[in-house]
Amino acid sequence: MTLRNLFYFFCLLSAIPAQAQKFPEHREKVANNDGPALLVNLSGGMQLPGGDMADRFGATGSFGGGVEWVTANNFFFGVDGQYMFGADVREDPVAILRTPEGDIIGNNQLLADLSLRARGFSIGGSIGKLFPVGGRRSGIRITLGAGMLRHWIRVQDEANTIVQVTGDYEKGYDRLTGGLALSQFIGWQHLGPDRRSNWFIGLDLSQGFTNTLRSWDVSEMRKLDQSRTDLRFGIRLGWTLPFYQKPANQIYY
Repeated sequence: MTLRNLFYFFCLLSAIPAQAQKFPEHREKVANNDGPALLVNLSGGMQLPGGDMADRFGATGSFGGGVEWVTANNFFFGVDGQYMFGADVREDPVAILRTPEGDIIGNNQLLADLSLRARGFSIGGSIGKLFPVGGRRSGIRITLGAGMLRHWIRVQDEANTIVQVTGDYEKGYDRLTGGLALSQFIGWQHLGPDRRSNWFIGLDLSQGFTNTLRSWDVSEMRKLDQSRTDLRFGIRLGWTLPFYQKPANQIYY
């Protein structure tokens, strides 16, 4: 190639607009978590009881999930369900079956292995708002909800030796309770700009306005007809899988 041809070649290159190039290890991703999205949540938490709930149960755990729609301006609309469980039961629905020493004799004439467990669930709808702090989709999350609460005492006869609590007879001892429940959540929501880091954590509060759902309690020899206020407060941690309603932004190299 002659010197003249080389000169023309470099002139041609100089006429093409230069673009900065980035190697893969320095690639820059544009935030792509804007716009409306469908959020699938999985969460777990620990709660302490209050009100009438504190007379029946101690601390409980819970896990569950839900689906939410978040708008482009960060309003939430969703449904959620949680399952409640615990081992601290403070009422004794089988007191009528116990001996003066506190034991229960099974139908095999041996001491029965019986335990009491806290069980329950809640389900309902919610609305809320995300107030961003330093990021498009990271900040203070406040949510209000309403739905249904149910809880009961699981009478667990390990060896099935107590005929009085088997089958439908257990309904006379489980103190099934239910009613309207309100809930509130305040905490931190993070929806990562790369769509990979999505989670929330915060304070979880609920108030249940409940009544017994059984017509007869065997140990009390009556229907437990008083109205109850079942309170719970604790902490909840959740993981979110988002489905954004727009194409992902391009990755530039």
